[in-house]
Amino acid sequence: SRAHYFTLQSWVPRESNCEGVRNRKGSSTRTVALHRERCQEFFRTCKKTVQENDALLTEKRENDMLELLEVCKATVGRAEGFVYNFTTDENGKIENIAWSYGESVRSFSVFGDVVTFDTTCRSITYNMLLGVWFGIDNYGKAIFLGCALLQDESTQSFSWAIQTFVQFMRGRRPQTIVTDIDMGLRDAIANELPDTKHVICIWQILSKLSSWFSLPLGLQYEDFKSEFNILYHLDNMEDFDHQWNHLVARFGLGSDKHVALLYSYRAAWPFSYIRSYFIARTMTLEYSKSVDSFLRSILSAQTCLQSLFEQVGTAANFGYQTQRRLQYIPSKTCLPIEEHARSILAPFAFNALQHELVLSMHYVATEMDNGSFLVRHYKRMEGESLVFWIPEDEQVQCSCKEFEHSGILCRHSIRVFVMKNYFQIPEKYFPLRWRLESSIVPVDDPITQYSNDEHSQAFHSLAATLFSESLMSKERYNYVHRELTQLLENVQHMPANNDVGLNLTPDNVCES
Repeated sequence: SRAHYFTLQSWVPRESNCEGVRNRKGSSTRTVALHRERCQEFFRTCKKTVQENDALLTEKRENDMLELLEVCKATVGRAEGFVYNFTTDENGKIENIAWSYGESVRSFSVFGDVVTFDTTCRSITYNMLLGVWFGIDNYGKAIFLGCALLQDESTQSFSWAIQTFVQFMRGRRPQTIVTDIDMGLRDAIANELPDTKHVICIWQILSKLSSWFSLPLGLQYEDFKSEFNILYHLDNMEDFDHQWNHLVARFGLGSDKHVALLYSYRAAWPFSYIRSYFIARTMTLEYSKSVDSFLRSILSAQTCLQSLFEQVGTAANFGYQTQRRLQYIPSKTCLPIEEHARSILAPFAFNALQHELVLSMHYVATEMDNGSFLVRHYKRMEGESLVFWIPEDEQVQCSCKEFEHSGILCRHSIRVFVMKNYFQIPEKYFPLRWRLESSIVPVDDPITQYSNDEHSQAFHSLAATLFSESLMSKERYNYVHRELTQLLENVQHMPANNDVGLNLTPDNVCES
């Protein structure tokens, strides 16, 4: 409603326009006075209309909040573990309300180490902020943990939302909380979660860059965006501070308020500052899209509060009951470490570990006098990492901090394990949150997936034979390349049916 008020006010002619009328040749003082009187009357009419609309919206909000409270009370008896809480003002009107489900509380016990508190949605009709709590499961998907409708963005409102969430989760607090930039929220987190690491979601920052800097920078904006991206990924805090000053000076942004805002939050968003914080891969594009998908499913232009409550329940319940089909990921190294990891990790985590395993084969490890290892790429001399090795505890600790950051062992540590002739990664490097056994919903029979190993080996063998035969002559090579290119194009245009279990047994293969 206030947005409408400011919009109407901006239509009122400025004083300078009236002065222009006075100075025009042939205009009279009476004409100017008439214009001014009409402007003032227009403003009074608009203000009265807006106030009447505000009163109607306030009444609607109060009635809808009461209905939502009644729905919450009724849900307690129907949904096991459902919890809610609310606050009222001095007149008994509902200010804030929050709720969560039993499945959310159970999910938090496994995946509550890192939570996202999304506050990007606001109701224009009710002038209320919607805050939604998410976790990330072992499949890399967002899971609903709770939500709150807040009357404003004050530190007091955010503090109540955090206190209520901790209460819902039976006093347990996350290791890390990921949010958007908001000063009130930052202060509330510092007060209510003093031992929790606060991280600003980089996707929220990137989404604001265009509106903040495209206009003042003009044609330089694309160069600025590229350098900003490099800046974000720097490993060293000193390098970040140095390059930040260089970036600000180069683009003349020393007095820009958004640059000052970003720098004041530097402890919470650049990789160099948060690399030792555990964020469980919540910065991946896949997870960000999962959060956006949930929000789109619960919000629409016509959403009233009761409908919002129902849509949240439907979306959350769908997420918990959705079958997580095990995606088959073929071997890439044939190392025993890889096969062992696949038997333990959910596909999302295994895919990340497999990527590190493949890259580890491009690195050279040199043992130092103190028993640690200097690990560097076989071509690039910069970017080396130091891996500390404690053999009696089978413990590795890498200077890159990837395991501390994501819970996935890094390529440098894997290289050391391979050098030490390990056929299995120690169990301590498979966090419970990334394991298959951590799923909160049933998964497909893993026997089906892992029986596909023989088919993977058959494809590898066939590909190797085809490659060696194609090298016999240029004619053979050109033929194989042409046919394989066409075959790949045909396969890529075939539909992928995710609702049917994958059976890789070829139709033309018979058991002997």
